[in-house]
Amino acid sequence: MKTALTELTGVEHPIVQTGMGWVAGPRLVSACANAGALGILASATMTTEQLLRAVREVKSRTDAPFGVNLRADASDARSRVRVIIDEGVKVASFALAPSKDLIAELKDAGVVVIPSIGARRHAEKVAAWGADAVMVQGGEGGGHTGEVATTVLLPQVVDAVDIPVIAAGGFYDGRGLVAALAYGAAGIGMGTRFLLTSDSTVPDTVKARYLAASVKDVTLTTAVDGLPHRMLRTDLVNSLEGAGRTKALAQAVRRAAGFKRISGQSWAAMVRDGLAMKHGRDLTWSQVLLAANTPMLLRASMVEGRTDAGVMASGQVAGLIDDLPSCAELVARVMAEANETLGRFQAPPTSLRTSPSALPTPE
Repeated sequence: MKTALTELTGVEHPIVQTGMGWVAGPRLVSACANAGALGILASATMTTEQLLRAVREVKSRTDAPFGVNLRADASDARSRVRVIIDEGVKVASFALAPSKDLIAELKDAGVVVIPSIGARRHAEKVAAWGADAVMVQGGEGGGHTGEVATTVLLPQVVDAVDIPVIAAGGFYDGRGLVAALAYGAAGIGMGTRFLLTSDSTVPDTVKARYLAASVKDVTLTTAVDGLPHRMLRTDLVNSLEGAGRTKALAQAVRRAAGFKRISGQSWAAMVRDGLAMKHGRDLTWSQVLLAANTPMLLRASMVEGRTDAGVMASGQVAGLIDDLPSCAELVARVMAEANETLGRFQAPPTSLRTSPSALPTPE
């Protein structure tokens, strides 16, 4: 199935595994790449040296194209960009909009630039700055997310820009891929669905919590760090949502102290990092501290398996997933479902009210 996304990136299938901190490491990324999808390595939780080692490990596991996800506001963003360029990484994706100069530097080196956006105006801005494509995440997506559903946001962005658009938030199967194509997208991005594979390094106990979740067990909360954050509802989330300002601050200080011991950061550095994540919002001091160590709350669950002490970012589709295929099995299944769905549109014209000519022909 050829789309603008496959042509741009050189991957076989119009499917992207999104860059999830502590989840999208070399094993998952290379498994996705070998399955014909675009694997994205999450670098925000790595040092520059760890990123270099991770990129080289992926390259040792696959010859297929892959990408690296960056934070454009990281103090060492330029060093990370240099790793991407020097190591010949195909794609650079961004959780926050990169600057015009950063986009130009990457494009001059032949790197495909794909920022993630949550609003039409952001897509228009990065497109004007030279981004090669954009990933649009609707409110159904996991982690930090917006309030507008994918089915509303996606067509707005497709109509607004002339570059390929990747749809994320709410996708997990072949029917979703066809729906995204019908909206005008060039492919789909999936996070939670790839987290729940046998190639994911997330502990089995944590995967079991995801598989047991219903759609109603996935909540959108601002209690953790003041930003809309979609995750599984846990005792920690309930505790933070039910706490007053004094109790919430006490909990945040206790958790921040643990993060301080592990990371070696000073209190001043944590407060500075937390304030940098405010993005103009009126955060309480507890939210500032939690914003600074949210990566460690994710690490507690995604790496250490401590579902009692960490947060579990999740898209709403977690409530619809009930198995752990390999990445190869998952991608093959999604494409088979997509081709089967497209095949149903090839019925005689008398049975259809609209022409299917805009949809790709199954191969």
